[in-house]
Amino acid sequence: MRKKTNNLLDAIGNTPLVRVPFNTPAKIFAKLEYLNPAGSIKDRSALFMIEEAEKKGLLKSGGTIIESSSGNQGVACAMIGAMKGYKVIITASPAMSEEKIKTIKAYGAKVIMCPAVPIHDPKSRHSVAEKLLEKTRNSFMPNQYFNLSNPKAHYNSLGPEIWRQTKGKITHFFAAAGTGGTISGAGKFLKEKNPKIKIMAVDIDTSFHSTNGHPKPYKMEGIGIDFETPCLNESVIDRFFPVSDKHGLGMLKTMAKKGFLIGTGSGAVSYVVQNYLNKLKKGDVVVMLFGDSGRAYLSKNYY
Repeated sequence: MRKKTNNLLDAIGNTPLVRVPFNTPAKIFAKLEYLNPAGSIKDRSALFMIEEAEKKGLLKSGGTIIESSSGNQGVACAMIGAMKGYKVIITASPAMSEEKIKTIKAYGAKVIMCPAVPIHDPKSRHSVAEKLLEKTRNSFMPNQYFNLSNPKAHYNSLGPEIWRQTKGKITHFFAAAGTGGTISGAGKFLKEKNPKIKIMAVDIDTSFHSTNGHPKPYKMEGIGIDFETPCLNESVIDRFFPVSDKHGLGMLKTMAKKGFLIGTGSGAVSYVVQNYLNKLKKGDVVVMLFGDSGRAYLSKNYY
């Protein structure tokens, strides 16, 4: 149960773990990360990286947070910046939902739209963010795709929560992989507690990782390993599950009718878990991560 707090940022984490009514003798739970203050799992890693930068003197009062984001990281940085009094600039690509763009702006942050090109292209959202960082005094870029504090955040926060909430009985952990921070950080913690726990990463079937370096465009957000990143620790991952837009997006209505209005990446995770049920047995305890809410995608008409 969450306790009363005098600071909104203290409300990040300790999200509910809720039973999902799938037809199986195993126990299936969803970790409802969309109940974080800014609406996603990214609240955890964004806060961790920003406060780490403050401690190291990399971000000082009156400074600017600059980040490249497909959506949720940008929203998290915008909310945290508003709370701490920082200026925030988010570089984004056209795939970002209208709701996410409006939410970032609602927190007072600036959004710079960039073309959907490979990460090392000078016009990519990541490259543009790096250029802004170079010319903006007292600025900091969390750099979620390459900052190892990303998985560290989930090792210190998400992993221990899941272990505690399942009383150490978890047998399988399913989560969408994008930067790799969530699955790698929480997965590492859980593996250290019990090496037999299965860490299952869900990816887009047309991502850089799934296609061995030959990616194709896709619709889902909050998922997709699009380049090599040190934040992805494959040594703690037991299996990768590639999921198509058709199957991932197709699960959204199914889950909504069960009461879970989830985001697109979570739809892919739900699809994988549903199709894994025949491999589960009584006594298994499965935790699947619901990284954000479907409210961020209603304009896409997926539901």
